[in-house]
Amino acid sequence: MNVKLMKFLRDEEGVTAIEYGLIAGLIAVVIIGAVTGLGTKLGAIFDSITKSIP
Repeated sequence: MNVKLMKFLRDEEGVTAIEYGLIAGLIAVVIIGAVTGLGTKLGAIFDSITKSIP
């Protein structure tokens, strides 16, 4: 029983999967923020182009 418990506590395979999941989530948040900011700027540019066309 103790051997199995110690083996379970030393196993880091699940920790690595959680770390990769957290990294992927952080990257997704950064991408969403960048695309949202870019979309707002592009919308303003297209609005100014539309207003300048007679």
